[in-house]
Amino acid sequence: MKINTTTLAKNFIKENVSNGDIVIDATMGRGNDTLFLSQLVGKDGFVYAFDIQQEAIDDTKTKLIQNNSYNNVSLILDGHENMDKYIKDNNVSCVVFNFGYLPKANHNICTKPDSSILAIQKSLQILKKKGVISLCVYQGGDTGFEEKEAIFNFLKDLDYNKYTVIVSEFFNRPNYPPIHIKIIKEI
Repeated sequence: MKINTTTLAKNFIKENVSNGDIVIDATMGRGNDTLFLSQLVGKDGFVYAFDIQQEAIDDTKTKLIQNNSYNNVSLILDGHENMDKYIKDNNVSCVVFNFGYLPKANHNICTKPDSSILAIQKSLQILKKKGVISLCVYQGGDTGFEEKEAIFNFLKDLDYNKYTVIVSEFFNRPNYPPIHIKIIKEI
């Protein structure tokens, strides 16, 4: 099996999410992470999934229904930067981000640096102690490099006494491969 960014992210998430947890898919997309999280948290857990495109909501709902995993998920048509309107407590175990655009859709609709940084900030606030954030940063394209730099600049200034940030890059792969970032809330 060839290791890629998705593999790194899923392994990290599996290590840190348990049955009964509350989790967030901040960038729902086609629903792959939403389904994965739904299965990890089981019937006693809950997934909040966000996207700004109705197409993402529709595709994800279909995927969840086909896999009998819809009862523990709320699909929210809103930007990830507004997650605090839906989740008030700091009892979230994991937040998952895949920055970029909806696969096989309009590339002009994509995550933006300002709203992505705001979403990460809000994630850190609602995360419980020892909770984690998984970020897949797809660099390149029209805004990918700018978003990557903004995310890196934000994360490098996080208080290392409160958060551990680990960046995994594929050093010998061409064409700006995606980067996986792990954040662990220590206190």
